[in-house]
Amino acid sequence: MRSPRLLLGLGLFLMLLGIVIPFLMILRILPLGFALSFFSWGASVVGLALGTIGVAMMVNTRRE
Repeated sequence: MRSPRLLLGLGLFLMLLGIVIPFLMILRILPLGFALSFFSWGASVVGLALGTIGVAMMVNTRRE
C-alpha cells in the first residue's frame, strides 16, 4: 500500500462501485436493502479517502 498509483486505482474502483450499486438498485437489477446501501456508501467514502491519500502521496514524492 505504499504505491500512490495503487491507492488511486483502488480509490477510483471503490468510488465507481459506490455509484454503480445504487444505479443497479434503481433499475431493480439488485435488490433494495439497507446492507447493500450501507456497503455502497462505505465503498464510496473509503474510495474517496484512499484517493485523497494517494494524491497526497503522489504530490509528496514529486516534491522530493
